Amino acid sequence: MEFPKFDRKKLYIRNLSERVNKLSVEKILILPGTKPSIENIETIRLIEESAERIIDARKNNKPVVMAFGAHVIKNGLALVINEMIKKGWITHLAGNGAVSIHDWEFSFAGETSEDVRENVRNGCFGIWEETGKYINLALLTGAYYGYGYGEAVGKMILHEGLEIPGPQLLEQEVCNLLSDNCGKAAAAADLLGIIKSEQLQTGFMHIPHRWKKYSVLCAAAELNIPFTIHPMFGHDIIYTHPLNHGAAIGRTALTDFLRFVHSISNIDGGVYLSVGSAIMSPMIFEKALSMAQNIAIQENRHIDNHFIAVVDLAKSDWDWLRNGEPPSDNPAYYMRYNKTFSRMGGTMRYITADNRDFLTGLYNCLSEHNNHSLLA
Repeated sequence: MEFPKFDRKKLYIRNLSERVNKLSVEKILILPGTKPSIENIETIRLIEESAERIIDARKNNKPVVMAFGAHVIKNGLALVINEMIKKGWITHLAGNGAVSIHDWEFSFAGETSEDVRENVRNGCFGIWEETGKYINLALLTGAYYGYGYGEAVGKMILHEGLEIPGPQLLEQEVCNLLSDNCGKAAAAADLLGIIKSEQLQTGFMHIPHRWKKYSVLCAAAELNIPFTIHPMFGHDIIYTHPLNHGAAIGRTALTDFLRFVHSISNIDGGVYLSVGSAIMSPMIFEKALSMAQNIAIQENRHIDNHFIAVVDLAKSDWDWLRNGEPPSDNPAYYMRYNKTFSRMGGTMRYITADNRDFLTGLYNCLSEHNNHSLLA
């Protein structure tokens, strides 16, 4: 017996313009050069150390990877991050599915963040036409073109639209299902089915993004900097939309994971920043480092000289550097992200800070690293 499944086509899907949002991108923007409100000397010292590590890494052409959660976008830090990738201080960005959604909604609508409690009660939370339609179409076409998840959404924002291939071309690709590039053939079959069932027009679909200058995904696409997205099925609002297609998400997300692993494979002498990501960042890093270490060992190398800065609001009195992993009867043991990163070798620092203070402080440190006091 087949278990019943929910039919998303029965949903009443509202237009995004009907939604009341909590955040306006132009009202919350934090400009590069803003001075952070940090009083704790230890926090300042750790931010300065992180900046020094980044400077050393980039002098030696080593990667600086920053993984982060959606609040970094919702806190208005896009322009700060964009300047950091433009200046070459950060070489790879990584986020979860929510990062891509909030970044996209800011660039498309100038606003994001709905009232979850109220909208679940009213049966409309996450069930919005434009967010679901355009992001899922970006992933469907991106899977066909061989893009990663973040790249697919970023290119849609940058080019203000999507190139939908015609049925004849897709049908030719489907005929190659048994060829060496069967993945593209399968992606073509998926996209062809969507085009026919939804009666989509092919060619260039214009999707204006009036606020794209505030998008990190757009800046990364324009600068050709990897911005990988690492989603989990069912976690994001795009899964409510009938155009959501698991195979397209799987293909684009797997591409992004392997791109992430490639960056981590070069992390010896580099820097990893984990900012406000308690689950996604430590989980992908530990698998990526293990894969990278596997290859390094085969080549008679070992990855040991990496620096990890973990940033979150939760306070921790445990000295992870000197004392290692705490015993299971200590509450610090259950700060999972710290525990995970403390097992990853190299040097780990935990920084208790608001992500706005950390990133503006780090930006200022990097900008003024020749000064005696980097945050002054």
